[in-house]
Amino acid sequence: MTVPAQNPQTVKQPQMQQQEWFQHLLEDSTLADNENLVSLNKFRLSARQSMKTAPVLNRKQEAWRYNRVDEIFKNNFDLKLDAELKDFSNINEAIIENHQLPQLNSLKLVFVNGCFDKAMSNINHLPDGVILSSIAATLRENPELLNGWFKANDKYAEQPFNALNNALFKDGMYLHIGKRVKLDRPIEIIYLNSKKTRSLQHDGSMLLTRNIIHLQAGASAQLVEYFISKQNNKYFYNNVTEILLAEKAQLKHTRIQDESRMAYHLSSLYVSQKKHSKYHSSSFAFGGCWAKTDYKVEFEAQQSECDLYGLYTVGNQQLIDFHLDVQHSVPSCCSREKFKGLIYGKGRAVFDGRILVAKQAQHSDAALTNDNLLLVKDAEVYTKPQLEIYADDVKCSHGTTVGRLDPQQVFYLRSRGIDEAHARRMLCQGFSEDVVESVELEEVRIYLAKKIASTLNETDQQTV
Repeated sequence: MTVPAQNPQTVKQPQMQQQEWFQHLLEDSTLADNENLVSLNKFRLSARQSMKTAPVLNRKQEAWRYNRVDEIFKNNFDLKLDAELKDFSNINEAIIENHQLPQLNSLKLVFVNGCFDKAMSNINHLPDGVILSSIAATLRENPELLNGWFKANDKYAEQPFNALNNALFKDGMYLHIGKRVKLDRPIEIIYLNSKKTRSLQHDGSMLLTRNIIHLQAGASAQLVEYFISKQNNKYFYNNVTEILLAEKAQLKHTRIQDESRMAYHLSSLYVSQKKHSKYHSSSFAFGGCWAKTDYKVEFEAQQSECDLYGLYTVGNQQLIDFHLDVQHSVPSCCSREKFKGLIYGKGRAVFDGRILVAKQAQHSDAALTNDNLLLVKDAEVYTKPQLEIYADDVKCSHGTTVGRLDPQQVFYLRSRGIDEAHARRMLCQGFSEDVVESVELEEVRIYLAKKIASTLNETDQQTV
């Protein structure tokens, strides 16, 4: 049988599809050069150039093997979200009240569709030595504070979505805490996103933010981030966060992603740690049709500690993806990574955790675990914990589990008069409890417990 030759002009290759998608966004942007910071303009130009030579994202690559990245390129997202398109009728203070913690005495920044909203925020009466503002305001008023943060040869641009963020971000959070300043109030960052677009030709909005967090020597803070939206809002949210912890600095960081089931979410976090610094992160992923979170942690000096905890729940038509890359490049550092997943619908979860211990990183202490509960027959989870050890005097371990609820435990609870659905929910809550308990703020733990209970109520309809 002879197969007729196809006209090359009628066949769109994956590479052309990706390149055209990124090129369309670049051409659609009206972002002008920044007059106050020349290095930022060079940084953006370098990012644009790297996007043209970026590798094609496909399932042949390890980082994207189980990820439907090609689905993103089928959407036409709108970049031109100016102030008049914030859409307060769609996202307003009432929605914030459902997610913020009124009893928590905190500083608060609110971003609506990627733009800082001063009226909804509360950043008054900052302690001496603390700067908390938006990137856009800092570029206008104090651009010298951002010197050194934007480098034209930025390695983060190697990933095309990060390069897109580098080239086109308009706003984000800027947090600077001076030496030995211990912030006694937590910081809440709320990102409210919507589908608002200029025309029916667009599938939703493209939102890009960049966060810069710098804690100087001996400083400490607690940070809570919420990513939220109304249901049935379709958009692409792309965030890059850079965190630099100086000697003996401590940051406790909680991230809660609870967006529309039609939203695309991508977060990339880069953490650099100096001597005796401590970084503790607890990340929770509930929403999005496609949600990917990447952590890259680098120990730059000895005696540093990093704890990464996470919990993801996956329902019908969801894909939630976590990638961890923790690099022990100096001796005597400690890292702990514990992630858990509840897959209760016909969704897909991906966990790829990597710990690299370099040859010179003697006396490293690292442990990585990933545990998953599959509550339906058709649920999928792809888990790959990895250890690469080149030193010979270390304490390292890794492991993963994938399974279903223990029938005997369910039977035991039912024998005590608890119905089956309630028994299953109780076991799932017990399974996730240690991750929730990794959050220090009690108000946040209560919020998370309620959110998990609400999410588990869906299991009655999506379990088999």
